[in-house]
Amino acid sequence: MTADLAAWVREDFGVELASLDRARLGADTLAELWHGVSVAGQRFAVKLSAGGSAAGLTVPALLAARGIDGVLAPLSTRDGRMWTIRGERRLSVAPWVSDRRGMDEGLTPAHWRHLGALLAEVHATEVTGELAALPRESYDHGRLADTVHALDFRRDDVDAVLAIADRLANMLRDKENSVVVCHADPHTGNVLLDGEKVWLIDWDDAVLAPREQDLMFVLGGVLAFAPVTPGEQQAFFEGYGPVKVDQDHLRYHRCVRALVDLTEWALDGSEQALGHVRDVLSPTGLIAQSLHGHDLAAERHQ
Repeated sequence: MTADLAAWVREDFGVELASLDRARLGADTLAELWHGVSVAGQRFAVKLSAGGSAAGLTVPALLAARGIDGVLAPLSTRDGRMWTIRGERRLSVAPWVSDRRGMDEGLTPAHWRHLGALLAEVHATEVTGELAALPRESYDHGRLADTVHALDFRRDDVDAVLAIADRLANMLRDKENSVVVCHADPHTGNVLLDGEKVWLIDWDDAVLAPREQDLMFVLGGVLAFAPVTPGEQQAFFEGYGPVKVDQDHLRYHRCVRALVDLTEWALDGSEQALGHVRDVLSPTGLIAQSLHGHDLAAERHQ
């Protein structure tokens, strides 16, 4: 496997690797990440994807080309593409900038400020060209609702969160909603630490949506074992800048994320996945956050 992958990298990207080892960074369950070192001593992130959107490559390339610091552009192949495909797998290569995940080490105030500034730049990016072709928030979670019903959790709190999402979707669908480029999954598992700066990786779920799609990950957070504290929120918004947070958008995206995480982990069925289910349903988990909200935290940054 390693020799075949190294040959693929050499043939398509023109990079001669001296070593290639599996890495455990990011949160993409449909991909394998490898740490490669070239014969010249350069380090590369070699990613094999079995699914997902190519937005994970095109979006960071477009954002990096616009000068946004903290977004990694992939290497180009010999013929100028961002990836190559063999069989049902997609290969991409990017510079290796860090093996320190924010989820593992925690973010300092400086990291939170840099993450805030990074997302502010992303959200301020003009939606033109290829970025305009990104999926757009439609407020249609019908398939998700079908999955929730099929799994039959028999919990009043889960049913209540779905009802809130339904009500908000019906209201927001009829409004004029301003959208920006969103990462859509900027939790600390997708943040790499590099000195006092950060890199935001795994852009596969990038979408045009209200900024609350991303801000939800700071206003409360999505990780039951690592809620974002008021001090961390303050540091983030020092970097992000003043913003008026729309409570309806914030709550809608939080409800949908809670139900997505709950159903995906429940369908996985592994022991590790069931642990994540327990986290989502815990007193600090996303179901509880969706019911009770973090409105006061949001209001502090308006």
